[in-house]
Amino acid sequence: MATLHAPSTGASHKVLRVLEAALLHPRFTDIVDESGLPKSTVHRILSSLVEEGYVSGDAENGYRAGRRFMSLAGLVLGAADITTAARDVVDRLVRDVDCTIHVGALSGDEMVYVIREDSSKPYRMKSRVGLSIPLHSSGMGKAVLGEWSEADLRGYAERTGLPARTDATITTVDGLLAAAAEVRERGYALDLSENEVGTVCVSAAIHDYTGRATHGISISSIALEHPGDTIAAFAPQAMAAAAEISALLGAQPRG
Repeated sequence: MATLHAPSTGASHKVLRVLEAALLHPRFTDIVDESGLPKSTVHRILSSLVEEGYVSGDAENGYRAGRRFMSLAGLVLGAADITTAARDVVDRLVRDVDCTIHVGALSGDEMVYVIREDSSKPYRMKSRVGLSIPLHSSGMGKAVLGEWSEADLRGYAERTGLPARTDATITTVDGLLAAAAEVRERGYALDLSENEVGTVCVSAAIHDYTGRATHGISISSIALEHPGDTIAAFAPQAMAAAAEISALLGAQPRG
């Protein structure tokens, strides 16, 4: 079996250029164009990559990521720690909006806080890392529920009974379906004193490398400072931060 030795920096660079081009483009001619290398060089490198399992396919049927590459990618992405990956994004977001930032992880029918970063404001949220909250009453939870099918939403309602946390909590199936549709339409979720009286937030879903919504991020404040739905003014920042963290976890850009 051939071995992909790297005798020189130039040779290594060529291999990487061809590998990247093959992962982006299935056609041989497009790989040649993308890499900017002679056809003979591309053909030789592709042959080695196919033999080693980093690329699969051929010029006739097209090229794609090979078994060995996918195995290595899975190991790296599976080991991704959101608390590490999201830290810089969260710190920057706190400075930009001066509100408390939470990141939560989907765990069954609940969201579990994994990051909480406070603002410079004198008040503090009652939240804490490790605390679980219902999906239907929280901004992060509703952001994730917005990507569930109707059958899954109905199943969630049946399992949990949609218990009320405050007078504003969604407690009916129709209300849950309507809230999920609203999240899908606008790309973010609001919690207007639905989980805790006097606390508001705007949230967006975070996706992993499979494209599944597995986490959420929220910009949280108090209703006295952000009355009504004015916290929604921070929706663009919440969605941008969620997209950035998703990319760090290996998610593809969403159209």
